[in-house]
Amino acid sequence: MDEIQEICRVAWARGLPAHAWFLVVDVNRQQLIVCRGGDVHSSYPVSTSQFGVGQHEGSYRTPPGFHEVDDRIGSHAELGQVFESRIGIAKVIPNTRWSKPETSDRILTRILRLRGLEPGLNQGPGIDSYDRHIYIHGTNQEHRLGSPASRGCIRMGNRNIVDLFLLLDTDPAWCWIGIPAHAASVGLIDNIGKRSI
Repeated sequence: MDEIQEICRVAWARGLPAHAWFLVVDVNRQQLIVCRGGDVHSSYPVSTSQFGVGQHEGSYRTPPGFHEVDDRIGSHAELGQVFESRIGIAKVIPNTRWSKPETSDRILTRILRLRGLEPGLNQGPGIDSYDRHIYIHGTNQEHRLGSPASRGCIRMGNRNIVDLFLLLDTDPAWCWIGIPAHAASVGLIDNIGKRSI
């Protein structure tokens, strides 16, 4: 996990508070790793974009680089609550239908909305993660977790997103998206998105 600690050190140098939570989304392993103070707290399987990593609007790719966890939506929602445009609607999908291949992709249970922190990479016109509505959220496609399957967001299991939501609470939290094994230096981290890994 040396590469995770290296990314943590870069995050602190960029202003991540020492007590903040830090999420590392490893698009190679399709894992979300939760860190605090440089130590790994927990990890979860995820699905990033089926189209790969990229920041451009309309690409349906998962944006790389450093982000802040900004909006936290659904704190009192039921497991399986359906969200449309970040608003809970009068529909709850039961857990028996969280892994149905024939069902359409829905945003469920909780939403953590990401705001890009790197101008020219994930912040700014045409590449802005917040404006692209990039979330970490629950899904009704849990059978696809562990493989790239989304249209840009980071999907999690519904019970897992509740656990993460409760863990973060109102504490400051950042998220880095990329391939930790390639992030051996700040330069490599800065260039990940531009190389569209």
